[in-house]
Amino acid sequence: MTNKLINRYTQVGVETGVASADPHRLVLMLLEGAISSLIFAKKEIDAGNISAKGEAISKAIRIISELDTSLNLEAGGEIAANLRALYDYMGTRLLEANLKNDVKKLLEVMQLLSELRTGWRGIAEEVREAVQVTEAKPSTEMASASYGLA
Repeated sequence: MTNKLINRYTQVGVETGVASADPHRLVLMLLEGAISSLIFAKKEIDAGNISAKGEAISKAIRIISELDTSLNLEAGGEIAANLRALYDYMGTRLLEANLKNDVKKLLEVMQLLSELRTGWRGIAEEVREAVQVTEAKPSTEMASASYGLA
């Protein structure tokens, strides 16, 4: 199979995943995409391929920017504000890594993204469990239980 066919097959898989994903899964996919781009960027730095490295880092920056623009500062309060600051920090570190071919800065951002991914996975599981409980109980039972009446 040629690289073009492999890339198209991968793209179809991603498009299918996005079309069927809930919002929590979409964020997880973005985090994983940014990490994958940085892994690729590190390989390209090691190989001396500056152009491909720059493209991969730029892709990660775009993904982080998308995560940032999806924040709702009013609803998210302090957590959203902290995430905005973290995304800004990661973007700055990636720009520096790109300019200086600095693998340490890439690894730092990969670690931060990995920690966010781990946390996000935990949140998604909690949300899924809450949805399953809600779907399993009639609404009057849920109301009674939430007010300690059950």
